[in-house]
Amino acid sequence: MTIEVFSQLPLSSPHRPRKRFGQHFLIDRRVAARIIAVIAPREQESIVEIGPGKGALTTPLLERTHHLHVIEIDRDLAHALTQRFSNEALTVHVGDALNFDFSRLGQDLRVVGNLPYNISTPLLFRFTDYANVIRDAHVMLQKEVAERLAARPSSKAYGRLSVMLQSRFTIEKLFDVPPQAFHPAPQVESSVVRMAPLTLPPAVDYGLLGKIVTAAFSKRRKVLKNALADLVPSEAWRTVEINPELRPENLSVEDYLGIARYLSDRSPDETK
Repeated sequence: MTIEVFSQLPLSSPHRPRKRFGQHFLIDRRVAARIIAVIAPREQESIVEIGPGKGALTTPLLERTHHLHVIEIDRDLAHALTQRFSNEALTVHVGDALNFDFSRLGQDLRVVGNLPYNISTPLLFRFTDYANVIRDAHVMLQKEVAERLAARPSSKAYGRLSVMLQSRFTIEKLFDVPPQAFHPAPQVESSVVRMAPLTLPPAVDYGLLGKIVTAAFSKRRKVLKNALADLVPSEAWRTVEINPELRPENLSVEDYLGIARYLSDRSPDETK
């Protein structure tokens, strides 16, 4: 495969990728162009890029929108971006995306990012806290994480991440990206995923849902009546119309929502 490489972003000194930040810089122009094409950014949209790095996506995004927010934890890269682009075009937020308040940027936010592998899962869960202000997210992930994110019930990849994120977002795995498209090349393939918040999010206690799903998949080899014995009384399975002899991976997202609603609706006396 021929890789079209980006020129290096001007820095005061050569920038070596930092392992502690999980840095793998996108260097293939064709991959960048394909990502921009699926995002299809428009001039007046509110867009935030997580981990802009050396600007592989930043530059083409700025060619299509009037202003861009970026979140960069690496101070050297953040400084280089401020030197390269004007304040009118680019706002650089220096810090950890895991601690960033996305609601600061307003409503109808479009999120873009080549997410560092070491924080991708907790960052995806953080997106659920801001589903009400996010229009969509196009993110690059480790292929294994992308497959778990979009997995269907009764598949090997289906688990806690699948249920919790699919309860808030529609998720589509768009295409894979080979290791050679990055510098340094990671040991695994990557994938680009599109996420969009559900138009009508389910009415459920998400804290309780998370407790149920975590308990179930921490014992995924057990049948439900055993895996969730501490949370779900035996008489509940008939009410929610779920076979307690199934295993956690056999339940749909809606099944887990049903269990959470059942437990939420029980009176205090019933929970004793």
